[in-house]
Amino acid sequence: MQSEKVNQRIISFMEKREMDVQGLADATGLAPEFIKTMLADGVYPPLGPLMKIARALGVRLGTFLDDQDTKDPYIVREADRAAEFSVLDGKHKTTALNFYALGKGKADRHMEPFFVEILPESANEKTLSSHEGEEFIAVTKGSIEVIYGNEIHILNAGDSAYYNSIVPHYVSCAGEEKAEIHAVIYVPE
Repeated sequence: MQSEKVNQRIISFMEKREMDVQGLADATGLAPEFIKTMLADGVYPPLGPLMKIARALGVRLGTFLDDQDTKDPYIVREADRAAEFSVLDGKHKTTALNFYALGKGKADRHMEPFFVEILPESANEKTLSSHEGEEFIAVTKGSIEVIYGNEIHILNAGDSAYYNSIVPHYVSCAGEEKAEIHAVIYVPE
């Protein structure tokens, strides 16, 4: 399972930096219990907390996903796309979001592109997060709700949003049917 690989890479970087769970919690501002659960149970947070972990460990977010291929152009065929990690609904421990990394083989990238399945369970617990950088999302199927600061926007297939991700935000499904988006995240070095 890919999520176990991501989990092991995070643990590996913690060991290289001689950082325990409390040290990672102190460096990220995340609760130690949250980090323990994430590492032990393979529960992955929204991208904001995951980016905080990457920054605290001194690596790019993509480092957790990379296989270090470097051939350009890097092409991902739909048939070859596989879920890299899932974000679980905190209360029910059911999958809320499935992330498919679309750039993991391009080692010199400056953006993190994803295809994301947004399941109705994503609307159960809306926890806003923020991180440095920018995000661009384009809805390809269904409807999503984007909470951005104090604003709420409903986007449908064909709609897109581009925003500064330092503002607290959350993206969830806006209906009973799964939604799909393409998302590109830029985090300055």
